[in-house]
Amino acid sequence: MPNILVSNDDGIFAPGLHALALQMTKLGKVWVVAPETNQSITGHKKTLDRPLRAKPIKDVFPAEIPAYAVDGAPSDCAALALMGLFEDIDFDFVVSGINTAPNMGQDLTYSGTVSVALEAAIFGKRAIAFSLVDLQPHGDYNEAAIVARQVTEQAISHEFPIHTILNVNIPHLPLNEIQGVRITKQGLRLYRDVLDRRIDPFGQPYYWIGGEAPSGDFEAEGTDMWAVHNGYVSVTPVHLDMTRHEFIAPLATWDFKVPEV
Repeated sequence: MPNILVSNDDGIFAPGLHALALQMTKLGKVWVVAPETNQSITGHKKTLDRPLRAKPIKDVFPAEIPAYAVDGAPSDCAALALMGLFEDIDFDFVVSGINTAPNMGQDLTYSGTVSVALEAAIFGKRAIAFSLVDLQPHGDYNEAAIVARQVTEQAISHEFPIHTILNVNIPHLPLNEIQGVRITKQGLRLYRDVLDRRIDPFGQPYYWIGGEAPSGDFEAEGTDMWAVHNGYVSVTPVHLDMTRHEFIAPLATWDFKVPEV
């Protein structure tokens, strides 16, 4: 029976985390380590300039699921667990989510949910990030968690390439309306952020980053956004190597020189 670490970025009390952990108990022994507060859109950061605290949490999960809240980032949660928070446990698999809102296209660079999985990949663990394409924080995650269990069951029985994760986006549909599963690539997000400049009561400027929700190219077949838009579960393999390999040869023709002193 595999040892499964469950984490997220929405925080220890998020309903998506609870639903995911319960479904994972059908596949193995589960431990939960998640942020004590919402850490959405924090990206992949690690806390090195202060100590981290992990507090046991009671009465949120069934008694057979040990759960800890960490006063740090999502990737801190994965790192603590994989580095020995539970001294005698060697985790076989890491799952993250179920996130409130999608993580598609360039969202991956911002996502704390995805950063949990990427941190696990750095430690050589197989990992999956799950997101529900729904903006309601108190939505129903139970059916999405069933999808997550089926995907994880497949992933546990197969090997991954090194430093690779699966990023899974689940459409907000009843199970009987989901069209199937598509293996996809990252699509193209279109962000519509707006900088809102304001003045505080002391006459000093401050700023909000706001604007409409991001859109994207939903017509490019084979992408995560196309799949979810058409009612499919999107499964995207993501690699830690961010090198644009085909650009290496053209870049080598540039006339780089070390400046003279």
